[in-house]
Amino acid sequence: MSELPTVLLIVIAVAVVTMLGIAIALVVKLWKVSKLLRHEEMPFSNKMVFYMSLLYTISPVDLLPDPVYLDDIGLLVLAIRYVESTARRLGVLPGHGGARSDALSTR
Repeated sequence: MSELPTVLLIVIAVAVVTMLGIAIALVVKLWKVSKLLRHEEMPFSNKMVFYMSLLYTISPVDLLPDPVYLDDIGLLVLAIRYVESTARRLGVLPGHGGARSDALSTR
């Protein structure tokens, strides 16, 4: 019976470390996508989708209660993928062989 608190603490610690890793990866991805959004060829609709998903993430109104961040993270990931796919289609995503990727990477 005395092992239960130890096991519970280990499970909680692993969950916290995992969430912290996901949060750090998401912040790095958000920073990279924000650089793509500054490109002059990026459509306004992509910028709005991204910033609205970011607003939803920090908003207190959620589809799921706030301890469950699946809806927030899911919406952000979808917005990031949407912006990246548009950037890839436009050829402005650095390192993906687009015609304009060299011009963007030298800035």
